[in-house]
Amino acid sequence: MPRRGFPLQGRVRWLFLGLFLLLVLLLFAYLLECTPPADVSLVLPGLAAETYGKEYYQALLQEQEERHSNRAASLKRQIAQLKQELQEMSEKLKLLQDKKEPPGVQGLGDTKDQEPGDLLDYLHSQIDKAEVSTGAHLPSEYALVPFESFTSSKVYQLEMGLTRHPEEKPVRKDRRDELVEVVEAALDIINNPDEEDGVEDDVPMQRQTYTEGLYRTERDKGTLYELFFSKEDSSSFHHVTLFRPFGPVMKVRSVSLETSGMIINIIVPLAGRVDTFSQFLQNFREVCVQQDRRVHLTVVYFGQDGLREVKSSLERMSREETFSNYTLIPVEEEFSRGRGLDVGAHAWKKGDVLMFFCDVDIHFTLDFLNTCRLHSAPNKKVFYPVVFSLYNPAIVYGNLELTPPIELQLIHKKDAGFWRDFGFGMTCQYRSDFLNIGGFDLEVKGWGVEDVHLYRKYLRSDLIVVRTPVSGLFHMWHEKQCADELTPEQYRMCIQSKAMNEASHSHLGMLVFRDEIEAHLRKQAFKTESKAED
Repeated sequence: MPRRGFPLQGRVRWLFLGLFLLLVLLLFAYLLECTPPADVSLVLPGLAAETYGKEYYQALLQEQEERHSNRAASLKRQIAQLKQELQEMSEKLKLLQDKKEPPGVQGLGDTKDQEPGDLLDYLHSQIDKAEVSTGAHLPSEYALVPFESFTSSKVYQLEMGLTRHPEEKPVRKDRRDELVEVVEAALDIINNPDEEDGVEDDVPMQRQTYTEGLYRTERDKGTLYELFFSKEDSSSFHHVTLFRPFGPVMKVRSVSLETSGMIINIIVPLAGRVDTFSQFLQNFREVCVQQDRRVHLTVVYFGQDGLREVKSSLERMSREETFSNYTLIPVEEEFSRGRGLDVGAHAWKKGDVLMFFCDVDIHFTLDFLNTCRLHSAPNKKVFYPVVFSLYNPAIVYGNLELTPPIELQLIHKKDAGFWRDFGFGMTCQYRSDFLNIGGFDLEVKGWGVEDVHLYRKYLRSDLIVVRTPVSGLFHMWHEKQCADELTPEQYRMCIQSKAMNEASHSHLGMLVFRDEIEAHLRKQAFKTESKAED
């Protein structure tokens, strides 16, 4: 019986093999039938190009762009969703950590045993430590870390040494990349706002709209950036604050600022110096009256000598420019700068106002007025710009036959002037802050010290003090007289200012060694004549 089963099993095996081969043939035929014909245009694009026009390829390009645009939009939505999930996870993690930590334990202060999950909280704590939202109480004027200002192409810096210049292009690549990075980060924040930032503008902001910026680095915290972008209307700005806590750039806030209604009350204390006042008034007419039109001039005049000429100059400007926003306040007292500014501040009766404490030998530009508005805020911050003080033009341009006009002297060069970082007289602050802080110490008479006293009051308050060099504010040279009636401290400050106000380090050196230089030139001339005779 087993022998009869072998032929039957063989036939079954061949039957299965035949069915398998038939199935393979049917599948092969199906694939041949369903495969589309080859597209010659894909294989031979050179041949197909002869049969399609320009519109065909434009349509293909448009289709590709739409596909990429949809893909980009999808990725943005995914990124936003991931950010939201990350924020939710961070909040949950923070709640869990708060439950784990017993009361009184400072989790962010000890960074040695810090877990990776605490990093975001630590970075935010660095923002809280820095002077971003409120001012820090400082012991003296030397404790403040000043800002440095920068435009799209220039950096205005205080620390120069003997090789750097007051105005420079950022030469080092890492410095350039840093400033470009923060500007682009700010633009991205403006053009892609969060819900808390408000409504997105219809027209995206471009790099060309960047107006000015400040930055400063505190060694134990990080770098703070204040960036301003102008909108189509020149009186509207975007203000973006960024902070780099020795790590990636983090957004602090992004707000819109409207400056069209911000009046600046320019207060000038004056005694004599009629010719200098005429020069100041010409600058005021060109910048404030003919261009800005959002200013009020308050002149507090001490004594009678020259009062008639000052009054006549103001009335003539009023007639010629149809400008009446000025006040002349005569004071029958001995000159005191602090007293004059205090009188001018109290004379304003129209509510709170932004004040600019100014001297008669100051020259400012239209850009400075906007800078004054942007860096001052009531009950929040006061602005103490560092003035660029020009040297004695008789020394600076002594090798020329004629001294250049004032407009050509307004340059930021090392031999032309210096940043007056020891002076605190020029300031923009709101009247309410000035009154709340207590104003000037009116017991101080004469030169200098009252400015420092007021500055120290702000340093010890909760207000933020913005201290930075600005490109649009110049102190014009004039001969200084240090009176014998000054106190020893005042007299020392006056002499120091007088010495630094004359000329640069190199020009003073040339004056000191003038006799040696002339003797050398005479020797060279004698040698030249001797060789010529031989």
